[in-house]
Amino acid sequence: MTRAPRLLPFLFLALAGPAAAAPRCGPHAEITAHLAERYGESRRAIALDGKRRVVEIYASDDGSWSLLTTKPGGPTCLMAAGEAFEALAGGLSPPEPEA
Repeated sequence: MTRAPRLLPFLFLALAGPAAAAPRCGPHAEITAHLAERYGESRRAIALDGKRRVVEIYASDDGSWSLLTTKPGGPTCLMAAGEAFEALAGGLSPPEPEA
């Protein structure tokens, strides 16, 4: 029982680590090459956000995906990654008109 209280802070750090981790940033070419070589991911979508950052989604045929943002003149940052990516064949349906 005496070990549990001493291990508790480490458990919280271990659980909080990924959620509190800072985005990984670097040159666009290096990050995208790493995604291609290690995960087989290629760009599937690109857009601009309200702050004029380029937002890109990279995904593999196996379903892994990565979300990148690039500031104007700045580094590219890996913001999120996950599994089970699916592209919508027909795109999104247009919203229905309001009554």
